Order: sequence, then structure tokens, then C-alpha cells
Amino acid sequence: MVTRKMDSDPISEGKDALVVLITVASLEEAERIARRLVEDRLAACVNIVPQVRSLYIWQGKFSQEDEVLLVVKSRRARFRELTTAVKQLHSYSVPEIIALPILVGSSDYLRWVAESTEPGTTHDFA
Repeated sequence: MVTRKMDSDPISEGKDALVVLITVASLEEAERIARRLVEDRLAACVNIVPQVRSLYIWQGKFSQEDEVLLVVKSRRARFRELTTAVKQLHSYSVPEIIALPILVGSSDYLRWVAESTEPGTTHDFA
């Protein structure tokens, strides 16, 4: 992430900022989804956590799998589009896509999340 000094209060309310959690089957799938979300401005940033162990009941049977976790920073206003994009790219029939509100955070960071997920602006992807 690019670091630059911004001036403002150190913390503020999250308003419509979200952390979205998505699990996927592979690192390749994670990178494909993460890139699409950032390029389409549906996410400001996506962290890829390479290995998590998931335990769950699926179709009546106990399962455990190694998965990759995406930690997505976005906004409530973009969540519907984000969900649609993930479902189009995801290999699971019922992907985990859950959003948690950001109650408070760094003012500068939350401003950056809002600016980075504003539709209609362009990126310089070199």
C-alpha cells in the first residue's frame, strides 16, 4: 500500500465502510477475484490469507477443507455489485460472502476506502 501523510482526526465512525469475508478453494481463485474487485472499484483493498481450515456441515455431511480467505475492504453502497461479481467468478455453488460493519477506524484510511470504491473513476494499472 502507498503511504502518504494525510491530515485529519485520527479516528472516525465507519459509516458505510465494510469488511467482507470470502473463502475460496485456491490461491489462484483468490487472486482472480481480488484483482477483479479492486479493478472494478468494488473493493479498495483485498488481503489474501493463504490458508485457513474450515469445518462445516455441507449436504448433511461433516467436512473440513483448507481454503483461502479474502479480507475485502469496501462500502455498503458497493456490496450488491461486489456479491454479483464474486458469484460470477467463484467456483462454489454457495460461496461465503459476509459483510461486517467497520464501527470506527482511521479517518484517513476510511476516506481512502470511500474514494477508492467510488464508481466512475479510473485506475492506473501498470
